[in-house]
Parts: sequence; structure tokens; C-alpha cells
Amino acid sequence: MSRTKALITAAKMISIIFTPFYLPLVGIAMLLTFTFMSELPLTYKLLLATTVYLLTVFIPTILIYLYRLMRGWTLQQLGEKRHRIVPYAISIGSYLLCIWMLQRVHVNHEIISIIIAAFFIQAASIIVNFFWKISTHTAAIGGVSGALVAYGILFEFNPVGWLSLSILIAGIVGSARIILRQHSLGQVVGGYFVGIVCAFVSITYL
Repeated sequence: MSRTKALITAAKMISIIFTPFYLPLVGIAMLLTFTFMSELPLTYKLLLATTVYLLTVFIPTILIYLYRLMRGWTLQQLGEKRHRIVPYAISIGSYLLCIWMLQRVHVNHEIISIIIAAFFIQAASIIVNFFWKISTHTAAIGGVSGALVAYGILFEFNPVGWLSLSILIAGIVGSARIILRQHSLGQVVGGYFVGIVCAFVSITYL
């Protein structure tokens, strides 16, 4: 395998591993690890994580995959700006369903705020996408960074170490998206800052 093919293969793997759908799950893991919620029963944590995974990762991934097959598009074609509206709508619908279900069973607002933040990141990405294509991959990582800053303030812990890691991952993911020619440098940076702002504002003020 040539160096170029190896680089492209690695970029594809990074894009799959750091799919935007994992943002709510990562945020909830942060809450259950770094806050008073770490004392919750393990069975409750597993049930919560499973519910969020099904509604924000598994179901939208399957629906978008079926939509892509129905349209006969490749992953590259699905990433084109004019083809991204339906996947965005599927994601937003999944997040709204998740928020509704968690509210029905009276889950902590701090946990629901993670899904709300993910919802606003997707909504903002749709709006921006009408004018300028941005990376939802880096928007998701930006959401993690924004959530770390917000929770560092709200729960009075030092997020610098984890924040540095999230910035490093954002650089790796952004580079992967550029290598795959899905985005320009401006688009990955723009997506990252959209994620930071939406997550910080949603968690801090909603």
C-alpha cells in the first residue's frame, strides 16, 4: 500500500471513529465521571447510556445508511452540501425524541442539557450549511470542548487536560476531513467554533 493510500485509509478510519453522532454519549460520559453523578448506581448509568446510544447513534446511523442506499449515493456524495439536509433532519429528530423521553422519566437536567447542546449544534450546522459548508465532525468535537469549559465553570473542576486532548483530537479529525477532500481548512475550523459556542451557551444558559 502506497503512503497516499495509507493516509486516506487512516483518514477514513478517523472519520468513522469520531462520527458526530457520538457527541451526546461523550458528554454524558463526562458528566457521569467528573460530577456528583459519578455516585449514581451502575445499572442506572448503563441504562441511561444505552438509551442515549440507541436514540442518538444507532437509530440515526441506520436511517441515514438506508437513505443513502435508497438514493444510490456514495459516502462522498452524501457529504455534498445539497445532500446533507435529510441526514441533518434525521439527527435533529432523533435528538428531539431523546430529549422528550429523558424528560418524561425525569432525568437530571444536566444530562438533558447535553442532548440539547447536540441539538443546537446540528440546528446551527443546518443553518450555516445553507450559506457555507462546515464540518459536522469538527462541530461535534467543538461541542465536547465547549461542554468541558462550561462544566469546568459549573462544577468547579479544572478541564485543561481534557480540553487539550479535545483540541488535539479536533486537529486530527479536521486533518482527516481535509485529506478526504470533504472540507477546506476554513470549513473544519468554522465547524469547530460553531460547536464550541453552541455547547457552551446551551449548557451554561439553558
